[in-house]
Amino acid sequence: MIDAVGHPSSLLLLGGTSEIGLATAERYLEGGPVRVVLAGRQSPRLADAAARLTRAGATVETVEFDARDAAVHTEAVRKAFAGGDIDIALVAFGVLGDQEKAWQDIDAAVELAEVNYVAAVSVGVALSAEFRRQGHGHLVALSSVAAERARRSNFVYGSTKAGLDAFYTGLTEALRGDGIGVTVVRPGFVHTKMTEGMDAAPLSTTPEAVADVIVSAVGSGKEQAWAPAPLRLVMSVLRHIPRPIFRRLPV
Repeated sequence: MIDAVGHPSSLLLLGGTSEIGLATAERYLEGGPVRVVLAGRQSPRLADAAARLTRAGATVETVEFDARDAAVHTEAVRKAFAGGDIDIALVAFGVLGDQEKAWQDIDAAVELAEVNYVAAVSVGVALSAEFRRQGHGHLVALSSVAAERARRSNFVYGSTKAGLDAFYTGLTEALRGDGIGVTVVRPGFVHTKMTEGMDAAPLSTTPEAVADVIVSAVGSGKEQAWAPAPLRLVMSVLRHIPRPIFRRLPV
């Protein structure tokens, strides 16, 4: 159970090598021991992630998980919960891809859709069932500011995140009566391996800063959070700019 000061005893990271997910686990570990379940494909990166959190004081378990194989999602989630209750589950996997290729190449477009949207929905359904069974828990989904308005530069990615965002926003309401919390976090540009080499957008941030937003949002029971917070105002303005003007903006 999450204690009175917001410290969980257990955390599930779906996307076990996610830099934001690992930073979030480390943030919680600053408050005391946590059992962390890393769900991801078996690889040196997953082993390194497990070692990193073990050094930070976590008790670490790993579960085989492939975002593109929906047939294994339910079983992977069940295995994660089999070792004991899960207090917080973080849906942290995703791909950015080549945005120019994505709208012209079917395989590239399908990969983005399957990982960022289809898999997110699939694990969301499985997590909801397990949280309802155990009677408590909090689900965090990593969306993106790209979900809030499609841009020419990344509209395929943005469309997949918009679908994820809508699903988990709706799940917030669906699970409210069961006492299960859901938080949708919308980061802007985050300096990670996925964005390495790209030009940073205004208000860019780090995995550690996003982790702070996640921990604060879960602790206060927020259903939506932006990382950093000023992006909420920025996106509110951008959503209402007429399209002929919006398409000329360098965003």
